[in-house]
Amino acid sequence: MIYVIAHLKTHPGKGAEVVSDAAPLIAGTRKEAGCIFYDLYQKPGEPDALVFVEQWKSREALEAHFAEPHIIAFQKATAELVADGRIEVVHSDKVEVL
Repeated sequence: MIYVIAHLKTHPGKGAEVVSDAAPLIAGTRKEAGCIFYDLYQKPGEPDALVFVEQWKSREALEAHFAEPHIIAFQKATAELVADGRIEVVHSDKVEVL
């Protein structure tokens, strides 16, 4: 089992738009076989700072997620809205930063 913490910083004033664009991504991801949970949060007082918190059955399930049409569509829709991002994959023995 692994955890993923994906930090996104949007361009000023674009946080709400990214949250809206994430609705189909979240719905699709929650149906994936390897997904245990998948949630999106906006930081209080910082509406352009977003954090996805995820739990997956395995690293392989996460890799399969990256190829799903709903994540590809989200990345394409938000490419001009997101200023910066970082993904941390937390294993029982290490943390990967993508």
